[in-house]
Parts: sequence; structure tokens; C-alpha cells
Amino acid sequence: MSSLSALRFTNRFTSELPADPETAVLSRQVQGAAYSRVRPAIVSGPEVIAVSPEVLELLGLAEDSALDEQFAAVFSGNALLAGMDPYASCYGGHQFGNWAGQLGDGRAIALGEITTGSGEHWTLQLKGAGPTPYSRRADGLAVLRSSVREFLCSEAMAHLGVPTTRALALVTTGEQVMRDMFYDGHPATEPGAVVTRVAASFVRFGNFEIFSSRGDLEVLRRLADHVIRADYPELITEDGDPRTVGALGPQTYAAFFAAVVERTAALMVHWMAVGFVHGVMNTDNLSILGLTIDYGPYGWLENFDPGWTPNTTDAGGKRYRYGQQPQVAHWNLVQLANALHPLIGEVEPLQQAIDRYPELYLSGWRAAFAAKLGLQSYDLDRGDDALEASLLQLLQAVETDMTIFYRRLSDVSCTSVPAGRTEIPDGLMEAYYQPEELSEEYRGLMRVWLDRYAARVRQDGTSDDARRTTMNSVNPKYVLRNYLAQLAIDRATVGDLSGITELQDVLRHPYEEQPGQERFAEKRPEWARHRAGCSMLSCSS
Repeated sequence: MSSLSALRFTNRFTSELPADPETAVLSRQVQGAAYSRVRPAIVSGPEVIAVSPEVLELLGLAEDSALDEQFAAVFSGNALLAGMDPYASCYGGHQFGNWAGQLGDGRAIALGEITTGSGEHWTLQLKGAGPTPYSRRADGLAVLRSSVREFLCSEAMAHLGVPTTRALALVTTGEQVMRDMFYDGHPATEPGAVVTRVAASFVRFGNFEIFSSRGDLEVLRRLADHVIRADYPELITEDGDPRTVGALGPQTYAAFFAAVVERTAALMVHWMAVGFVHGVMNTDNLSILGLTIDYGPYGWLENFDPGWTPNTTDAGGKRYRYGQQPQVAHWNLVQLANALHPLIGEVEPLQQAIDRYPELYLSGWRAAFAAKLGLQSYDLDRGDDALEASLLQLLQAVETDMTIFYRRLSDVSCTSVPAGRTEIPDGLMEAYYQPEELSEEYRGLMRVWLDRYAARVRQDGTSDDARRTTMNSVNPKYVLRNYLAQLAIDRATVGDLSGITELQDVLRHPYEEQPGQERFAEKRPEWARHRAGCSMLSCSS
């Protein structure tokens, strides 16, 4: 473990790709460049309020390095370390299904890429560090509430086992930032903050789309070559030399796209299995590495509602609702295929990869669903498709907390159940928001399903203890419910940071029983049903 001064910056992105020749921070269309160099804004009073010990370790940093004044200075944007080469990336994207043209890092500034002693490459990026050429009419800043949510969720997802960008630090700036949280013409000042994000790469689908849309094939090819060499070197075959820019060929580009399809399908399985809803699945918010990226108006399902979206901007069309996420990812991959087509020159290899997506997702989902039920595998011959369909119908029929239901299902005995169940087990009753309103018809249908489920488990010959172990390893007890995040934000706004620390500690072990922390695993309280920040959120931050 070492100090900040020992970080070794290699900066492959800025050294291998063309830069914007203009250095002034003016909102503009950037042509022929993958990025623009830009310095973070100076802030008046940076203070580190949270760090991730796991990410410090990932970067090879000593845990006490976060206590140094230099840490606050660097990760607020006030100071640069030797070797840093800060920049904002140029990309475009389809937003809510429509081509939006140039977007880019409007409030994110990458400090540079480090190489650790073990040979891993990590890019450090500040979110909320001031304007860039891609900020359009915005200020490039972020506020405390959105920064708390991003910091906590990045790390919560990592501990759930979901591919994600990470969060190293959360720093308040001492500045006040004006935001219109509800887009209702009533802006107010809020505390400013900066999150340090960490990922092997922050390249998105939109990075390729912008250059393809402009017919800029030189930069498109150089970007593809860079990403393949840096993040998919195993794909380079005899038609390309990883040391030479522009040496890769159509076969490698096609294999690259196929690999992105696989990673994206796997990511959707992860999201759906834990009940995560991204909220803004624009093509500029999908990672080329299959990571969860850009935590804006996200949420976890409270009651199981495939039609729920956490994004107020999406409330009308619900394009990015929970149940639609796998299909949206498929659509986004088609846009990436269109962007890469000029490098390949043929439709067939791209179409073959796209056509595999439904199969990849379905097989991944079935494996995940079987694990959620503690089954050895998903077996069509044993009626698992009908078992799944009937359960999902029951979960939608009444307000049922998805996280609690699957977790408590592991406690239901399947080996010593009497023939003809008379009641829904007490543990499962905790998952219902209005248990007293369950109809006799519903109770009867759930009892029938539980009997079918128990019979199916007995076909596997799995003991209750073994099944419980399997289920509790994939069905979390603790997730970052929006109301929990909002309570931590409320406390942090008045200077009490303990709510952030408590949530961070609990979410490090989402699959474990944590005596004394049960309040973090409770259903959304009634007061939080419609309170701002506790259910749906806007894109304003």
C-alpha cells in the first residue's frame, strides 16, 4: 500500500487518441477528437466525507492516505498529481430512442489512467468538477444528494456482485450549487460535492456513435483499436497486431462487438435478478465493458412492478421501466452495431451477434432465476417455465416487496410441508405491503404455488439447509432502497455523516444476516411512498 504520490499514470486514452486542439472551456461541437483536455474547477472548501476502503485497496493506496489534505485537494479537483492528464470525453447518444447528437462528458472530468503494481489499469474520474466543452448550458457541477446516491450505489452494486463502475471518494466542495430539483421553476441552492469514480474504462456505446454519425472513420477506427487493445486484447488474432494503431481488421471488430453483446446480456441478467432499475438507459449510458455506469434516477423495486420507472422524465412513456430493460439493451446494441458497421463492411457478423442476444439473456436469466429459487438448474421438462410465470403473476397481483419475498422464501420448508397448505407462511407475509387486504382467492393461489414449488425442490433432492444457503447467496437482504438513501442525504445536509457510514457498512455485506441492522431491510414505509427522493427522481443533480 502506498500514498497518492506513488500512483503511476500511463494515460493510454489520451496518448493513443486524437485531442481537441482547442483548450478553452467553451461549449461547442468538437470535431475530429476523442476528448478535450480540461482542468477541474477550483473549489473553496473541499472536505472528504466518505471513502471506499475496497477501492483504495484496488488502487494500491494505503487506507490512511485519505486522511491527508492532499487527498481532498486532488479528489475535489483543486490539485493535480504528477502525470495526471485531465480530459472530458466526446460522445453522442440516443436519448429516449432519439438521436441527440453530441453529448460528451458534461460534468465528468477524467484525471487520468493509472497502472497498479499488479498490472491493472484504472481510470480516475471526477463527477461534478466543473464545466467542459460538452456541458452545453449547464455548469458541470453536482450536488450532495446526487453524489451521495452515486457513491453509495456504486459500492452497493459491487458488493452485490453486479458489474459496475466504482466510487473511491465523496468530497464536499464548500460551494453552493443552484438546482431546480422538480423542474417546476423553483430552483434552490444546495451543497456541492464531487464523486471520484473508478473504472477500467468509461467508454460508452455513444463514443462510437458520434464518430460513425459524422463519417469520421479515422477516429472511429482508432477508438475501436484502442478499446480492443486496452480492454479486449484476447480478441486480437492473426489479422491484427496489438502494438500498431490501425492494424486490426473486420474479424477483430466483429469479435469485439460479439463480446460486448455477451457482457451486456449478462449485465441485464444481474439487474433483473436483484431488482435494479437504471432509469436512463440511453446509449450514452451503456458501458462498452458491460458495467453499470451513470447513477442518476435509479432505484430498486419495492413492490414488484415490471412497469415501474424511477425516472420522472420517463413517467409518461416508461421506456426504461424495469420489465423493459433487457429489450432496451437489445435496441441499444443495434445502435452500436450500426456505428461499428463501417469498420466491418458486412451486416452478417453484426446480425449474428445481435441475434444471439435473446438467447444469451434468456439462458442467463433462467440460470439466475433457478438460483433465486434454490433449484439446481432451470428444467423445462419439470415445468419450471410455468412455475416462473405463475410466481411472477402472483408477485404483480398485489403489492409484494421483491427483495423480502425472495429472501424469506428461503425459510419456507420444502421437505416437511404437509399436503394441502392452509396458510401463507408468516415470513412471506412480511413481504406484503397490505397483508390484511389479501383476498382468499390470492391466498389460495399462493398456497398452491408454494406446494408446487416444494414438490419441485424435492425433485432435486435438495435439503432445506442447502437450498437456503444457495438462495441467500443470490437473494440480498439489504439493497439501497431510495428512502434509505434519502434519509442519509437528509442527515448529511445538516452535517450528520453517520447515515452515509451506516449504509455503506451494511451494504458491504448484502447477502449476510446482520443482527441489529434489520431496520435497513424493512419495506418502504408508507410516508416514503410519494416523498421526493424516496420513490421516483428527476435527472436534475
